[in-house]
Parts: sequence; C-alpha cells; structure tokens
Amino acid sequence: MSFTSWFLPCIVVFIVIFGLVKKIPVFDLFLDGAKDGAFSCIKILPAIIGLMVSISMLKASGALDVISYGLSPLTRILGIPKELVPLALLRPVSGSGALTLYENILSTHGADSFIGRAASVLQGSTETTFYTIAVYYGSVGVKKSRHTLGAALTADFASFVLSSLTVSLFFVGLS
Repeated sequence: MSFTSWFLPCIVVFIVIFGLVKKIPVFDLFLDGAKDGAFSCIKILPAIIGLMVSISMLKASGALDVISYGLSPLTRILGIPKELVPLALLRPVSGSGALTLYENILSTHGADSFIGRAASVLQGSTETTFYTIAVYYGSVGVKKSRHTLGAALTADFASFVLSSLTVSLFFVGLS
C-alpha cells in the first residue's frame, strides 16, 4: 500500500492520541460536531431543494435553449462556439448538470477539438456559484449576498469569454 492510502487514517489516529494525552473528551466532541453537521444539513436543505427544482425547470422548459439562441450573436462576435453557451449558463447553477453537458460536448466533438478543449477550460475555471452561495451562506445565516453574487458571476463570465481565447492562443494549429 502507498503512503497516501495510510495518510488519512494516521491523521485520525494522531488526533485521537493527542486528545487522549491532553485529556480531551474526543468522542464527546466528535458527537457534538456530528450533531452540528446534521443541523447544518437540515438548515440548508430548503435552499438546495429550491435550487434543484429551479435547475430542473430551466432544463425541462427549454428556457436554456432559448437563452442560448438569444446569446448566439454576442458569442459569435466574441469567437465563442455556440455549443459552449448552455455549459456556461448551467455551470454557475449546477455542477452535475454542467458535467452532463460537458460529457455530451466531449462525446460529440471530441476532447482534442477546439470546442472540447474550450469546454474543458470552462469547466475547470468556473464555480457552481449559486449552489456555493446557497450552501455556505445558508449554513451561517447570511441574507445579503449581492456583492458576492456580482463578483462571482463576473468571474464566471470572464472564464466563459477567456476559455475560448485561451484555447485559441495555446492550441493554435493543434486542432
């Protein structure tokens, strides 16, 4: 077995031994932490359910396709393939939905195509903004997230625009 497979168990054993040496009630503290984690899950559950319902409605209604079509003149000017628009729209909302679109792009166009490479850069350089804000802010009770949301969506937009530019700069002639 490699060192990495033993690393986490060694850390757990070290924490338990350290706690016992310092006469800290390790198991009681573990149970308190687990209880707090369960309450945090219950606290953020409504936000996650709302987010999942919204994503399902967006995909099922065809709104994602309509928005993609509406943005196509802008993406054409920016040199962004139209196949990346649904991925860019869904990525800030749903990681699993974006991953499904990403896999579809790779299976349709290939991983070594311009579109596949740009999708890979986009997938790796953006965040599931709404999910992250819902989970982290929901768990600590933050109500005002407007500055966070604006900054995060600006970063997602920059990643969307720069993914195609980056691929065209680094992979010119390789596609």
